[in-house]
Amino acid sequence: RWLKNGGIFLMQYLKSLCRYFLLPVSMAAVLLTACAISDRASGGRTSEPANKSAQPDTFEHYDAKTLTAQHDFDQLMHQLFLDEVDGSLISLHYTLADPAAYGITDYPKTFGGISLEQSQEAMSQTAELLVKLENLDSRLLRQDQLLTYRILKSYLTTQLSAKGLELYDQPLSSSLGVQAQLPILLSEYAFYSKQDVEDYLELLSTIDFYYGEIAAFEQQKTEAGLGLCDAVIDRILASCDAYLLDADHSFMAATFAERLEALPDLTDQEKQDYIARNHQMIDEHFVPAYQLLIDKLTALKGTGGNDKGLCYLPEGKRYYEYMVNSSTGTSYPTIEELKSAMGAQMLKDLKAMNALLTKDPSLADQMYSYSFKLTDPNQILEDLKEQCTRDFPPIDDCSYTIKQVPKALEGTLSPAFYLTVPLDRPEDNSIYINGGSTNSQKNLYSTLAHEGYPGHMYQTQYFNKHNTCELRKLLSFTSYSEGWATYVEYNSYSLDNGLSPELGQLLQHNSAFTLALYAMLDINIHYEGWDLNKVQEYLEQYFQINDTSIISTIYYDVAENPANYLEYYVGYLEIANMQEMAKNQLGAGYTDLGFNTFLLDMGPAPFTVIRNYFEAWLAGGGQAPAIAGGLPALFFPSTLHLAA
Repeated sequence: RWLKNGGIFLMQYLKSLCRYFLLPVSMAAVLLTACAISDRASGGRTSEPANKSAQPDTFEHYDAKTLTAQHDFDQLMHQLFLDEVDGSLISLHYTLADPAAYGITDYPKTFGGISLEQSQEAMSQTAELLVKLENLDSRLLRQDQLLTYRILKSYLTTQLSAKGLELYDQPLSSSLGVQAQLPILLSEYAFYSKQDVEDYLELLSTIDFYYGEIAAFEQQKTEAGLGLCDAVIDRILASCDAYLLDADHSFMAATFAERLEALPDLTDQEKQDYIARNHQMIDEHFVPAYQLLIDKLTALKGTGGNDKGLCYLPEGKRYYEYMVNSSTGTSYPTIEELKSAMGAQMLKDLKAMNALLTKDPSLADQMYSYSFKLTDPNQILEDLKEQCTRDFPPIDDCSYTIKQVPKALEGTLSPAFYLTVPLDRPEDNSIYINGGSTNSQKNLYSTLAHEGYPGHMYQTQYFNKHNTCELRKLLSFTSYSEGWATYVEYNSYSLDNGLSPELGQLLQHNSAFTLALYAMLDINIHYEGWDLNKVQEYLEQYFQINDTSIISTIYYDVAENPANYLEYYVGYLEIANMQEMAKNQLGAGYTDLGFNTFLLDMGPAPFTVIRNYFEAWLAGGGQAPAIAGGLPALFFPSTLHLAA
């Protein structure tokens, strides 16, 4: 398989859904940072005309060769989708509620696998697929196919840049690792039929074997000199402790019983039998899996020598460069140019905050006492949906369920997250709120803008409806998704939400600056080599943060999850820069609706690809490039559409 396999792919999948952790940074401290920020101009970008290939635009130009090439491309994309979607039962079930409708009736009931050998095999298959793709004549493709071609080529090329670095992958971390996130996916595993229940129980029976593979992978990393340091191991161990509960006290048992109620054809006796079997799986496999991880990781303490950033590992800088490109898809050619652009945006936000506070000093106090006018999550989502109608293209109403993170997991999970729905079940949206870190008065409104309307849920539903290539829904471009969600989250401060316009602007700039600070620390720790002492010195000097426990938490949150904060901030930065450019170039012709529609129609993709289409969009006066295809699907027979 050429996609990230097993738990590594699963971890990327989960990270695309989860809201980042942000520790508070005081406003007074923020105002002292101007001298620490670069004011250099934005870096250069590589650029390729979006319409480089000659595209047929009339029926006469669609000769047999062209039709065959387009048909073959659709077939290849569809076959790749089918080959990859069942890499694990979790991936399959969260992508397709009814895989039989796609001809998938025989599939492995496992979590996939994690091993050096599998990763190396996936890398070889990636190289083979790239050769196959490059052998296609892209000049014959429709515009929508050409976009997919460019996105896939970029994805494969980026993955291949990590060849030889497979052991640098890290499936475990305290908050974003497989062990922290997998239970939520299991607890949300929907039961549409009895077969789903049987599949789930069989899957759960393999979790101890799966975690054994992860432990063996960690052992290999340690033997190669790439092992986890003791501080990170302790953080992971703490996250595992939350799952050492027998079935009588586990949220896994409670949610299982609730999901059974969705199956009306089950008798009471069948329900009891299933509940008993689930209890057995929890006690005999789930809990032992976490105990196994605890035991194996504990045994590795004292063997990991690096408690600093990636750059201290033998090829750590090269791997970090791969992670930045893979996680952000940034259009900036080098990390140095990206860092310069980040510094320039930080300075803009800082100047904007200074201007607001100079005009009205009372805003500083209001930052600590404000509240949004709505605090009920359902009312907030409905309010956001209504206010989105002016600046965002419409979508069909989508149902959703608001859920609370189990109390036992509040300390290890994100403040909120949205779970994507199967392609054939768009109505099954779930948004989780972590009551331990989400304040209903202070940040629930903006959090639900990030996760719901017009954030992840809205963007996912829009993309699923307008995009016809299922393969694109398997490719992970989290910086686009998180950049979009962060962009609309900050936009929510300017809505009719109970805040004054000036306070809303101040909160928006402060949030952007704070996220940028974490993203900048990410580069400084993993690429520039800052250690804990250097981070402490920086935070004390420019932010007056001198609590060593807070500083340590900040440091290890960043050190443990390379490029995590960059996924959010760089995506936001790319979008903000494009928006500013569009406003300047289009003038009175610019509208938020037009800009937002362009981004949504593009869908998840590397910004290296998006920027080329954006420049064509600007050159056309803000009119979207033709990417939807030339002729009706009738002229291009493909099982891609028939399968649905």
